[in-house]
Amino acid sequence: MVYDAGAGSSPAAEPAAPAGSPLRVILTRGFARQVLAGRWFTVFASLLIMAASGATYIFAAYSGALKSALGYDQRALNTVSFAKDLGANLGVLPGLLNEVTPPWAVLAAGAAMNLAGYLMVYLAVSGRTARPPLWLLCLYFFAGANSQAFANTGALVTCVKNFPESRGVVIGILKGFVGLSGAVYTQLYLAFYGGEDPESLILLIAWLPAAVSVVFVHTVRYMPYPRRRGGKETSTNPFFCFLYLSIALACFLLVMIVVQRQEYKIHRERQLDDALRAAGPPPTITVVDAAASNHVQMSTDTKKAEQQPVAPPPTSRSTPSSSPSSCSGRLGGCVRTMFRPPARGEDHSILQALVSVDMLVLFVSAICGVGGTLTAIDNMGQIGQSLGYPSRSTNTFVSLISIWNYAGRVTAGYASEAVLSRHRVPRPLLLTLVLLLACAGHLLIAFGVPRSLYAASVVVGFCFGAQWPLVFAVISELFGLKRYSTLHNFGGMASPVGAYLLNVRVAGRLYDAEAARQRGGGACLGVECFRRSFLIIAAATALGAAVSLVLVWRTWGFYRGDIYARFRDGEGAAAGDSLPVGQPRRPGAEGEEAAAAVSGGKG
Repeated sequence: MVYDAGAGSSPAAEPAAPAGSPLRVILTRGFARQVLAGRWFTVFASLLIMAASGATYIFAAYSGALKSALGYDQRALNTVSFAKDLGANLGVLPGLLNEVTPPWAVLAAGAAMNLAGYLMVYLAVSGRTARPPLWLLCLYFFAGANSQAFANTGALVTCVKNFPESRGVVIGILKGFVGLSGAVYTQLYLAFYGGEDPESLILLIAWLPAAVSVVFVHTVRYMPYPRRRGGKETSTNPFFCFLYLSIALACFLLVMIVVQRQEYKIHRERQLDDALRAAGPPPTITVVDAAASNHVQMSTDTKKAEQQPVAPPPTSRSTPSSSPSSCSGRLGGCVRTMFRPPARGEDHSILQALVSVDMLVLFVSAICGVGGTLTAIDNMGQIGQSLGYPSRSTNTFVSLISIWNYAGRVTAGYASEAVLSRHRVPRPLLLTLVLLLACAGHLLIAFGVPRSLYAASVVVGFCFGAQWPLVFAVISELFGLKRYSTLHNFGGMASPVGAYLLNVRVAGRLYDAEAARQRGGGACLGVECFRRSFLIIAAATALGAAVSLVLVWRTWGFYRGDIYARFRDGEGAAAGDSLPVGQPRRPGAEGEEAAAAVSGGKG
């Protein structure tokens, strides 16, 4: 215990800790409570939760086993992939739930959905339950992947509200860890199961994210944030420490990928040498009589057996249905306020944001950009197979996409914050540049340049990751933070919409048509399998870049101003108008806040 020497303590009392010796302070219970209750530990817990919530990005690692075990064609597999993407981005429920409950309730609900959904997928693929119909398997994937939306809402939205003056950096680093999780899962899969048991990978992604969320469920919460004094930054420097640690982790994973590729080549060469030695001397050819029908006698000691792939039976698709929502008794107020939004940067209601032209333009550009890159990510296993890459290369593609997905998210978050604060460059302009770069990755896949799929994985992963921090930061800047938990999840809906249009309706249909033309169904081989699909996707992405330029033009004047001035000067409500920690809510306040969120009233 540390005593204050100037407080009249007795001579027998323990002397005060000397200055410059912080160890005794750090080892006290009070300091430990301060750390565990601080907002920086909330950031740490959120990083771990986000790092475990990116299981949707490793679909390509087990999609082949899913396709063969359940007898699906490519359109059926892409329908399952669409259900996964829809669940991962349909965050209306967690957004509205986060408006009226603390973050721990959102995280707990997401953990339960993750465990239930992916556990049922594991039981179906492993044959421990009867083969489910396609619509039921889509429901399993939707429930399991929807936990990612709960994790994003519970962790990311909380941190953005705790650090509103550094939202670009916060979104970048947190989303970066989501992108990096694919490489983490791949390394765990290789370490525990040798990369040869896709069923165990599904089981891993069923229990691990749920366990991490449960461990830190009471750590993530809204906290008042200190104001900046004299315009000096107080909360960004620690994020750079997190950035450096994440870069070190990404570099380690990248080195592991290179080492594993080289070791795998050496292993295959040794296997080939052993097989040749076991086969004995090479076959001999003896010419008996060239004039007598050129008889050739060949002696060999080995025989080859070939197995022709059997085309799986056609499987029907099911499309999730949507149910309309209403204003429940406040229709008049909704109509009066939804078309009279406040100025850009001020807090919008949910309907005011959804009907705005800015949101429509941003949503269309995100559909084109995110939908195209996500189609490439989900089909990377089949793309590699059609172009003649070995099956083990799929894990390499998944890891490369994951690492560069992380790099894109972190780079977009930090770089956009830097150019915005120093040069007033609008974030939508950076989104345009990212979409143009994504076109190059799609063209590499379309033309099937030899050995170019590794480069395409890098480009596609980087561009997919870079889009999300930009989209989510633009939403928070244009429409405010008060209803950000719901609006953030609406922006994420661009992903399943784009995936359905470009993945299911374009890539899946054209792949099956080419496979039917080649061999009457089954696996498709050759560059033609995905050429037309990715030429269409490249054109759609270029269209998205042109649409995003419209948003650049509309928001140019807004971004030329100081959009974070009120957070530096101490104006505005702390932490997105959330209550201080531990303060109880007034009875009936939840219902009033939910109604105000939709209609734009004060509640």
